[in-house]
Amino acid sequence: MLIGNQSWIFNSKPVILSSASVGGPFEASGAIAKDFDILHKDTWIGQDSFEKAERRLLEEAVEIAIQKSGLKKQDIQFFISGDLLDQIISSSFTARTIGLPFLGVFGACSSSMEGLALAAMMVDGNYAKYVISGASSHNSTAEKQFRYPTEYGGQKPPTAQWTVTGAGASLLGRSGKGPRVTSATIGKVIDMGISDPFNMGAAMAPAAVDTIKAHFKDLNIDHSYYDIIATGDLGSVGHKIAKDLLQEQGIIIPENKFTDCGMLIYKPEQPTIAGGSGCGCSAIVTYGHFLNRMKKGELKKILIVATGALLSPLSYQQKESIPSIAHAVSIEM
Repeated sequence: MLIGNQSWIFNSKPVILSSASVGGPFEASGAIAKDFDILHKDTWIGQDSFEKAERRLLEEAVEIAIQKSGLKKQDIQFFISGDLLDQIISSSFTARTIGLPFLGVFGACSSSMEGLALAAMMVDGNYAKYVISGASSHNSTAEKQFRYPTEYGGQKPPTAQWTVTGAGASLLGRSGKGPRVTSATIGKVIDMGISDPFNMGAAMAPAAVDTIKAHFKDLNIDHSYYDIIATGDLGSVGHKIAKDLLQEQGIIIPENKFTDCGMLIYKPEQPTIAGGSGCGCSAIVTYGHFLNRMKKGELKKILIVATGALLSPLSYQQKESIPSIAHAVSIEM
């Protein structure tokens, strides 16, 4: 049901029946390693290209989520997924492998919550009994496509972030036990004229702020409704900008409540510069770390505001600025 201008309320409160997160070796050394289902020892994941490795990460996340739910693959009606590679090949090739009806989405690093919001809408509207949604990224595939191959060893500025090697997936149903998806706010494309591909946090922060503000307005709530409000992958630079922009608009979220997935996934001593990023970032932190905390009773209500920079190598070469977007999904026990 539409509420306000850009938000949905899910009356049936679709249940996250299961979820899975898979990561690489850098993630295995990170701050939330215990929340992964699988951690690989090398970034090749037993494949002969990094693109195939990313696909395998997503396949594993989907397979594990289905297995943990106790359902059979044929019980699930739709698969929704997105990634960063041209023509979202990680998602579409994974769909080829698992053989489910597929809807591909692209919201860059906001794809995880875009997919979850659409999955919840389908289940809530009785258009499906079960829907699985996922997202993936890989450090080496993203660096190759958007910046420089890792073998090049290029120097990065302090605003740059580390693309997560990993994938997350969640399986939604109309009834059962688990956290429930209660609402979503679909973001607008916001462009403040930033064109530096090494400063994604600054480009995406205004979009996150716009969506958070819209979510509060549409649902007539404020930050006190949630235990945690987490942006997708603004990193330390973008997080500070978002906090300042919110304060300028009279929205002050306490430090212990406002966080960022890109700041949580790695340890301070890891050389991530400004923190984590990538489609897999918010997917892994949400479907692993946050849902585990909810199941333990540590959190009851969370708002995940996944952010995405909607640039391409071609748009950058043509000197375009970086339009950005953020989608928010609320999850409650």
